Amino acid sequence: MSVLSVNKNNFDSVKNSKNPVLLDFYADWCGPCRMVSPLVDEIAEENPQYLVGKVNVDSEPELAQAFGVSSIPMLVVMKNGKIVNQSVGAKPKPQIVAMLEG
Repeated sequence: MSVLSVNKNNFDSVKNSKNPVLLDFYADWCGPCRMVSPLVDEIAEENPQYLVGKVNVDSEPELAQAFGVSSIPMLVVMKNGKIVNQSVGAKPKPQIVAMLEG
């Protein structure tokens, strides 16, 4: 499954997904975000059981504020519409997958 570009217009459908959701809050100018981005893409391709989305904090400031994003990259895992895990900073792929499985 490919990565979904998440914005305020489609966020409700993402939040209400029956699958666990991984959200990657990023910005194009952020170096660590560019390191995490291909890992998030791989996780999306290899794990169709998850809904994987990316939120550009520059174009979606309301979503970033709603999630309390103060530093990026920030990864958020949601299940049943609730945040169950989150992490700030670049992480290796196994740690990101472990967040989803946890």
